[in-house]
Amino acid sequence: MSALKALIEKPALWLSGNAEEGELVLSSRVRIARNLDKRPFTHGAASPILAEIRDEAKAALADCPSLKGALVLDMDEIPETDRGLLAERRLISREMVKNYLNRSLIVQPDERLGVMINEEDHLRIQSFEPGLSLQNAFERLGGLDNEIDSRLCYAYSEELGYLTACPTNVGTGLRVSAMVHLPGLVHNKDIGQVLDGLRNIRLTVRGIYGEGSDIIGNFFQISNSITLGLSEEDTVRNLDGHIRKVLEFEKKARGVLLKKARSLLEDKIWRAYGILKTARLVTSKEAMSLLSAVRLGIGLGIITDCSLTKLNELFIMIQPMHLQKLHERVMKADERDRARADYIRTKLNGYKS
Repeated sequence: MSALKALIEKPALWLSGNAEEGELVLSSRVRIARNLDKRPFTHGAASPILAEIRDEAKAALADCPSLKGALVLDMDEIPETDRGLLAERRLISREMVKNYLNRSLIVQPDERLGVMINEEDHLRIQSFEPGLSLQNAFERLGGLDNEIDSRLCYAYSEELGYLTACPTNVGTGLRVSAMVHLPGLVHNKDIGQVLDGLRNIRLTVRGIYGEGSDIIGNFFQISNSITLGLSEEDTVRNLDGHIRKVLEFEKKARGVLLKKARSLLEDKIWRAYGILKTARLVTSKEAMSLLSAVRLGIGLGIITDCSLTKLNELFIMIQPMHLQKLHERVMKADERDRARADYIRTKLNGYKS
């Protein structure tokens, strides 16, 4: 499909790495849940109703200036592998990969702004930015939300706020998150204490792909869990402050590592870089661990001949569905491991060795 091809021909703009705290924070995301008034929630709607909701939403979104030139992808018209690819790019949820009938994705070509239709809620509107840039993502999202609000009637209660399929989203319907890279805290074994502290102030910590996903590559997705009783602006401001505190802890942990075990740390980083540049078989999990070490090396100024932008591109392009899309065929695990190693060598060395 040409729309999907357009997405993978170049990395998403939020993967640029050229942003505030770009090595420590892969991306910032702001997402809101909205539902149409007097319509059953997605999980309780029959197929004809879902189709009506999708048609109504698509017509309204097509008229929004913020989505001019956006790609329109109907999930029931693309294969599961392509839906998996969209999930790897964090454009749709893993749930939407499996439940795809009468579901759609509207997304700008640079992937910074998109809308899932008929996921858990009728509309899941999301905005991405590179690095730590929650405010910019929030402002862009707010613009689109206002445009949609003037074209559709949202389900809203004067007492509760926006009504959502899951009670935990009632109120603002706002989820603010940052994908942070914390290898220093992991290596120093301080990560447990930090994560406990975040949970104690009612923040949520998840893996790369959200709820139920594993923590890999020392990446943690930190988000708010309260959507009722706090304004959208305060939610964004509070999370930004908490993320910055976590980054301070990470920087101190890295300083301790450099002071107490610099030689061991440098050896780990250079070994990881060497393996990635020469390996013939690399699993997803191993690749993410090795890329994490190289990313740390870039952040500490130890590795200077590799950019964050290149690493961020690898972060996405070596995922299983992306590899299969690049090779235009379904691949077994061992085939993907070889293809992944080939792709990484090509990108890091500038040629296939």
